[in-house]
Amino acid sequence: MTGVILAGGFDRRMEGQIKGLLHFGDELLIVRQLRLMKPVCNELIVVTNEPKPYFRLLDTEIRIITDFVPNRGPLGGMYAGLSLARNRDVWIVGCHMPFLSAQAAELLQTKKHEGFDAALPWVQGRVYPLHGVYDRSCAEAVWRLLQSGDPAVSRVLKEISWGELRETEFQTEGIESSFIDCFNTPEEYAGLLVRRH
Repeated sequence: MTGVILAGGFDRRMEGQIKGLLHFGDELLIVRQLRLMKPVCNELIVVTNEPKPYFRLLDTEIRIITDFVPNRGPLGGMYAGLSLARNRDVWIVGCHMPFLSAQAAELLQTKKHEGFDAALPWVQGRVYPLHGVYDRSCAEAVWRLLQSGDPAVSRVLKEISWGELRETEFQTEGIESSFIDCFNTPEEYAGLLVRRH
């Protein structure tokens, strides 16, 4: 499985900081995420508009790529990651998600193999496109949306066949739903720091 982190760039809502380069405990958030993904991924990709800071921080085995279609948000990053992934199964996460679960990704991968283009977590009454496992071929649907000018990640779900794994199914395997938790503001970041484990 290929792991893709959508790392974006400087974030206005985070006072111009790069989320992936924020500290989370005693490590950078991007380093933490790569460590959590590595047990189930034989390829790791970071998609970012600001690659320079990552070159000196990350191992050379980590592929650092930029958006093919700039300024289109997460959808542009998804397209780049899916297009360049070497594996058919691609686990896509956002750089603002500190509690990634490799065990949850494996369950989603198994669900995807039931015949879906993607498998996504359904937690707290809604679907989460990020932390989903997608087939590399979903790049075609993402490209069509980019061409149409609609950058909403949720629109992808109308273009592909996807299966869901519900919160209870994760809980049965001892997986807490915190893997979908994310932050977009300094206040939300501070709140997750308090809960780090």
